[in-house]
Amino acid sequence: MQVAIYQMEIVPGKPEENREKVKRWVSNLEGDRPLTIVLPELWTTGYTLPIFEQIADEDYEPTRQFLKQLAQDYNVNIVGGSYANRREGKIYNSSIVINARGEVVHYYEKIHMVPMLNEHLYLTGGNRKTEIFELNGIKCGLIICYDLRFTEIIRPLALKGVEVLFVVAEWPTSRLTHWNILQYARAIENQFFVVSCNNVGEHEQVEYGGNSKVIDPWGNTIVSGEKIEQTLMAQLNISEVKEIREKVPVFKSRVPHLYR
Repeated sequence: MQVAIYQMEIVPGKPEENREKVKRWVSNLEGDRPLTIVLPELWTTGYTLPIFEQIADEDYEPTRQFLKQLAQDYNVNIVGGSYANRREGKIYNSSIVINARGEVVHYYEKIHMVPMLNEHLYLTGGNRKTEIFELNGIKCGLIICYDLRFTEIIRPLALKGVEVLFVVAEWPTSRLTHWNILQYARAIENQFFVVSCNNVGEHEQVEYGGNSKVIDPWGNTIVSGEKIEQTLMAQLNISEVKEIREKVPVFKSRVPHLYR
């Protein structure tokens, strides 16, 4: 699997500008196809929570159709970060994944609301469990930002055979140490690839930390970003997941009847 990560500086509160920015970025990508491209959390709006009522998508649109068309036009899989989305009268932090044929293969809504940002005042937490989806036959999972702190929703994915975990985020510089360490912990303990996409820039005195990464199942860094807008490219050798799980058979060593 080849991935292209857009460590993006989001234009706050301007969905159309951000969609055009993403379209320009995809059109300028170079390299072998097919790619899987990865976008950050809330990339259409940034953390402009107080105006989500005015600028959120309605039932995933127009961003869903925009990403579907983009996938078809450029023959790319799209891990669509997340965006503010009104569904059944409530606003969620919603993510979608689209394959290169323009088909939606996964929906997810951020489960855990960030109390430090008062997300619960503006957003509703998702009520659907994390699930597996496939891209080019590779088993994948996806979580959003604060979810990274909760092993409870990640380990079940590994137990079901996930080989790549995508983490889309708007993680601040002030907690950058946690961001970095937690990613390595999740990769090592679950023996899968972690592919993360964070944003950069500053909004309302909050600086975002970049440091998007690709980490292999052994905990080695394949690529890591800085605190600038940039594209990160990596090739994932998925066979390493099986090799490492056989070399250090963590899952076979589990004694789950003693874990409760």
